[in-house]
Amino acid sequence: MAEQPGTLPAKLYLLAYDPERSKLTGRHNLDLLLTAGALAELLQRGLLRDLKGRAVATGAAPADLAPVLADLLAEIAERRPHSWKHWVTRRRGLGRIVQRELAATGLLRLEPYRVLGLFTATRVELRDPRPRKALLAAFSAALRGPLSQVEPQTAALVALADAARLGLLLNRRQRREHRERIGQLAARCEPVPGALRAAIRARDSATAAS
Repeated sequence: MAEQPGTLPAKLYLLAYDPERSKLTGRHNLDLLLTAGALAELLQRGLLRDLKGRAVATGAAPADLAPVLADLLAEIAERRPHSWKHWVTRRRGLGRIVQRELAATGLLRLEPYRVLGLFTATRVELRDPRPRKALLAAFSAALRGPLSQVEPQTAALVALADAARLGLLLNRRQRREHRERIGQLAARCEPVPGALRAAIRARDSATAAS
């Protein structure tokens, strides 16, 4: 079996992929979701801290830190403190970066093709379904099992999937049914889920007004 993806953004990407339709879901919010995942992981690892509603780096990146995390940490460290919502919106194109990393590890197969013979596109195929199934099992257990047994990264997966309204994982009924548990899981990685919700609302409001 292929190894589990090593970062929260990669796990979120894999969970957003629908193997039955061979299609990535939630594309509209994908970059925001994956950036929030990177922020949540940096926060959980103690590489970021919250200072009066702003994200602040606590030090240099470890040598083994994944590039998708190290690049964001370096940018935060180099600039004056900004809100978590600000940083959620900063990493455009992160979906493509994470996609290439997953392909490099053998979890995805990427096949370029042309639409109508003119436009270049990429077909994404899940090469081994078992890592995703393991993530789904952990995701489900986080909603129904003992709260004390939920790993921090799994708590963040649930909280961020809810914040991004990733319907493939949590439909409206499930979000209502598990509202209390989702709130408990989100508390473990705040203020990132709240910042993701705020970023999505601001983007949607700006789109509606234009």
